[in-house]
Amino acid sequence: MNAHQYRWFELFSVFIFLPCIAYFFRAELANWLFPALITLMVVCTYLLLTDPHFKRFRLTSLGQFSAIKKRLFSMFFIGALFSGMLYGLISQESWFSLPINSTLDWLVLLIAYPILSVLPQELIFRSYFFHRYKHILPSKTVRVILSASVFALAHCVYDNWMAIILSFLGGLLFSYTYAHSRSLAVCVLEHSLWGLWIFTIGAGKYLDAGVTFT
Repeated sequence: MNAHQYRWFELFSVFIFLPCIAYFFRAELANWLFPALITLMVVCTYLLLTDPHFKRFRLTSLGQFSAIKKRLFSMFFIGALFSGMLYGLISQESWFSLPINSTLDWLVLLIAYPILSVLPQELIFRSYFFHRYKHILPSKTVRVILSASVFALAHCVYDNWMAIILSFLGGLLFSYTYAHSRSLAVCVLEHSLWGLWIFTIGAGKYLDAGVTFT
């Protein structure tokens, strides 16, 4: 097996086969999803840092943030306004239920979610995915779409279509941002804004598999 074939084997095994296995054993693995996410992040981080071709500054710098910040924030504010109003119409009973009924949990979420959930996901599905497979997926557009697809597939453990749809749409947005900013920090910021908003308005119930902050 040459390097090209190994990359395809690795991509399929980690990003397609493992999520499918996790889906079929989701009940047994519910309490292990978070440890698995952290473990995978550690492995991906090690592989990136030991790769002499990886530019480490992409993990901490803001990259081309100045060129995309207007689009990033304008899309978020417009999307947040629209999604908040729409969710309030279709699920009024759970609208903003977390900050109203569980204020302390919500405040903890504001701090813990970006660090414990968003950072690992963005490092795995953006920084690692885009660098590791750029030689077998030379098209940036293909990497954006495939990154979003495997990101959505990873959320199949929640066993509802809304989680997969939201994850795919979010994955497209975050992958597009990474492709144009080349910055993990910028993607973590954008992902955190959208994720925290979803939990705040009450739609986080679609991402509940009995594990906190995933």
